Amino acid sequence: MTHAIRAEGLVKEFKGKRALDRVDLTARTGTVLGVLGPNGSGKTTTVRILATLLRPDAGHAEVGGFDVMRRPHEVRRLIGLTGQYAAVDDELTGIQNLVLIARLLGFDRAGARARADELLERFSLSDAGGRPAKTYSGGMRRRLDLAASLVGRPALLYLDEPTTGLDPRSRNGLWDVVRDLVDDGVTVLLTTQYLEEADRLADDLMVLDHGRVISRGTPEELKNRTGDQVLELRTVDPGRLPLATRIIEAVTSGPVTRDDLVASVAVSDPRVLPEVVRRLDEQGVAVAELSLRKPSLDEVFLALTGHSAEEETEGTPV
Repeated sequence: MTHAIRAEGLVKEFKGKRALDRVDLTARTGTVLGVLGPNGSGKTTTVRILATLLRPDAGHAEVGGFDVMRRPHEVRRLIGLTGQYAAVDDELTGIQNLVLIARLLGFDRAGARARADELLERFSLSDAGGRPAKTYSGGMRRRLDLAASLVGRPALLYLDEPTTGLDPRSRNGLWDVVRDLVDDGVTVLLTTQYLEEADRLADDLMVLDHGRVISRGTPEELKNRTGDQVLELRTVDPGRLPLATRIIEAVTSGPVTRDDLVASVAVSDPRVLPEVVRRLDEQGVAVAELSLRKPSLDEVFLALTGHSAEEETEGTPV
């Protein structure tokens, strides 16, 4: 099967407000599809429809070849879901949480314990397995929640903003786990507001804004689609940055973005770089750093939508 997930024309409304507006989506088997967008863009609504937790008002979706509305039980056998907030039972220990889920999925006692032990070891939680989940740190609870979603060995895993609120170390740990899962052949649908996360993990990206798909492609394709490179400059003496900014503006004829340390501008012709260097040298401006790079995903998102990827929209996030 080429595509593990395929959806066409998904529409969903809440109280007259359209959360999804004719969304098309495909996820290739054994890859990570990143769904990028701010709060309220429709990411969670999309996941809930694909997880059979919501019925779309219009459109069609298949997961693993099964229609999500006509054959929801088959879909549920294929998927694991980790939502925005850890769904473990605080009063149960780590191993009890996993054994409970395994038993609900039909494992016998020995099989449930063996699967729980296996997952606790995989997620570096063996030493904490006998402690109540309420004693876990945020990163540990997230790892336990992800382990719970893998008890049934799903072929597809939905991760709905899985690293929200985690510290950088815990976030990097979860990224490593996701990469290992994909190496094992699992298809991952990842929703996120974090540009770095999308860039690091996703094979393909779709960008949602106000319930509509506004762009799609690989992270590299989206960067290339803006057409411009970004020239960045940092001066040895921060007090000389305003002069450097005026020089860049004169050479590139573009609006320069500047903070206290760095000036940057989008350029369509990389040949401006030598001219910038020449004029800086003529004015005696010592440069600490000068680079020409492709735009970041954050800059791409800003170019596509006119606002930051982490900017919250009004109303309840969907």
